[in-house]
Amino acid sequence: MFLDVIERRNSEMVKAAIALHQQGKIPPNCYVIDCDMVEKNARLFKTEADKYGLETFVMTKQVGRNSSFNQAVMRGGINRAVAVDMACAIPCHRSNLKIGHIGHLVQIPRADADFVARTLQPDYWTVFSEDKAREAANASHKAGVTQKLMARIQMQGDIFYRGHEGGFDADNIVAVAQFMDKLDGAEFAGITTFPALLFDNDNHQVIPTKNLQTLTKAKQMLEDAGYQNFAINAPGTTSSLVLEHLHKAGATQCEPGNGLHGTTPLHAVKDLPEAPAVCYVSEVSHIHDGEAYAFGGGFYIDPVFPDYQVHAIISDGNQMRKAPVFVPPPSAIDYYAMINQTKAQAKTGDSVVFGFRGQVFVTRAFVAGVRGIASGKPLVESIEDGFGNAVTWPYNLET
Repeated sequence: MFLDVIERRNSEMVKAAIALHQQGKIPPNCYVIDCDMVEKNARLFKTEADKYGLETFVMTKQVGRNSSFNQAVMRGGINRAVAVDMACAIPCHRSNLKIGHIGHLVQIPRADADFVARTLQPDYWTVFSEDKAREAANASHKAGVTQKLMARIQMQGDIFYRGHEGGFDADNIVAVAQFMDKLDGAEFAGITTFPALLFDNDNHQVIPTKNLQTLTKAKQMLEDAGYQNFAINAPGTTSSLVLEHLHKAGATQCEPGNGLHGTTPLHAVKDLPEAPAVCYVSEVSHIHDGEAYAFGGGFYIDPVFPDYQVHAIISDGNQMRKAPVFVPPPSAIDYYAMINQTKAQAKTGDSVVFGFRGQVFVTRAFVAGVRGIASGKPLVESIEDGFGNAVTWPYNLET
């Protein structure tokens, strides 16, 4: 879906990915991050967010919590992360990207609460229930800190992806805030939902969901009860283009993820200020019955889009050809993808480049942070797995 955009707006990244793979400097099944472009995107985004007084927390899961990505984002002026889960929080903390928001989608397991309060000390900690609020407050009280708690809220008619449901009844938000303020070790600090915005594929627009109206209603209830200066967190499909809309809806925080590497759904159909900064690289394994088989492990076809024909660029480091590709459905293990050999004319060892709106943390792909792409002198800064752990590649068990 993003390959044409990548070719047009960041062709040097494609060339660099092929060159690095052909030189044996990056493995197949690898997402390549253009760290200089990420830095540029982050600076652009932060400038726009600051114009509307929005706090910015970066979501890192889509690119595997990669340390080079984190450093690039910080160079671009964003120094806080939103952690989707504990596995996201650890590598962010390890790369000195402070946790600005935790509990956002995945609640903190009970046994991890003490560690979060003592070591991570997030700016905001979202809870879905009184039980989780007490756990956060107890852990923070023991750590000697007062934790800002954010309430996930919901009301009938709100939209949730299946498996994301949960939260306090928005009609009771004043009582929820009062409950949190009475907890030792905690204080009420704001409200959140997800998704507040969604991509409308029919009209190629990002539109507000019912959830955003719920936030607006809860905001008014809190203000009527005397609450002021609380946070309103409204994530979902976040690019610089939606920040004015979020501000007008009353939001005080934004959480870009795909926006910082130019792969929100809207980036696929419109040229937004952020340029694409990530692609996926594989390698031809073998040829069989008119198809070239490319190593898998990191394929992610985003269900936000209707079915489409996947294409890839195939190259031996000299000529580049584009060919249609069959990617196994999610019900199958993606050991390989099959490339139309008539179009590809592929050979074993050829590089294969895809453009995905990735979610690296749910794959088994590598992630390589690369600098110097625009200068024509790409340098691999890091190779990590999808959890931000450094990988020695080519493999060497003695190191």
